[in-house]
Amino acid sequence: MLRPGRGPVPWWLFSAARRVPGTRGRDYLAALKLCRAAPGDTVAAALGTETPLFRRLWEPLAVAALNTAAAEASARLFWQVLAETIGRGAAFCRPMLAREGLSESLVDPALAHLSRLGSQVRFGARLRRLGFTADRVCELAFEAATVTLSPRDSVVLAVPAAIAARLIPGLVVPDDYAPIVNGHFRYAAAADLPLFAGLVGGTAEWVFRKREVVSVTVSAADRVVGLPAEVLRERLWRDVALALGVGGGPVPASRIVKERRATFRAAPAQLRRRPPAATNWPNLHLAGDYVDTGLPATIEGAIRSGFAAAARVRHDRALTPATDRGPAPVTPAPADLAECQRALP
Repeated sequence: MLRPGRGPVPWWLFSAARRVPGTRGRDYLAALKLCRAAPGDTVAAALGTETPLFRRLWEPLAVAALNTAAAEASARLFWQVLAETIGRGAAFCRPMLAREGLSESLVDPALAHLSRLGSQVRFGARLRRLGFTADRVCELAFEAATVTLSPRDSVVLAVPAAIAARLIPGLVVPDDYAPIVNGHFRYAAAADLPLFAGLVGGTAEWVFRKREVVSVTVSAADRVVGLPAEVLRERLWRDVALALGVGGGPVPASRIVKERRATFRAAPAQLRRRPPAATNWPNLHLAGDYVDTGLPATIEGAIRSGFAAAARVRHDRALTPATDRGPAPVTPAPADLAECQRALP
């Protein structure tokens, strides 16, 4: 049980009851090597791998946050994670759990808020192409309709990195991905057990207790993603049984989910491929976990990229004369259409 202090001063390192078992307070000073790491340094190279602290804290935390093996993961990016969590105290390490699910907690309230503001949300409308002039995006070509943009319109492109690279000429994005494997078991764990626990030395890395379901996660799952679901089911349940003190017995009803391209691999070479929110076209902005936010490909990183894109839109609106405040027409004006078609790749 790791118990950081409430504030940024790490006095808790002087208490053996608050530290990782088998570690000394001075062992944690090794984390400062991450701050001084060169751009190409990895977590394992910066911290060393032969200490209890690496095996019981640094490695599990790095793999979970960066979805990349410690031998490949960027030391600088891991430093940013530590600086914004453990480095700021326990208040910045609190786990946030969705009461129902991420849709109910994040997506549905956002859609309701947009609706109250008068925004129109269209589902099932795939963007096939962007039309460009020399200095702006002028057209959005969907499967069923084409939208011409006015001078005051901005575009926030929040799509996976590979899709963004297909839509935007010359955009460089991460192109190496790491898998994640999840296992979900129908099992009602005792209510007095922890809501989640990290495991060291097993196949599963995290066990989450939910209502009538226990879920496990394996990050940077290259070593197991190719195994059959039946094999993974047995291995992961063995870890769950040990973690929860369940004992033997048959594996309960379960589902194994493999995401082979879960996030970009947070290796130094891939970080250099992360684009900023800005593009070569002032009215086109990027959002997504692959955008260079200083954080790994996490929900927090994706949200931060959204704030950055929104701030850029607000800035652009402040600089653009309010000549056209109406919505963009679905049917483009002939002159704008001709200009767009000449500029299309």
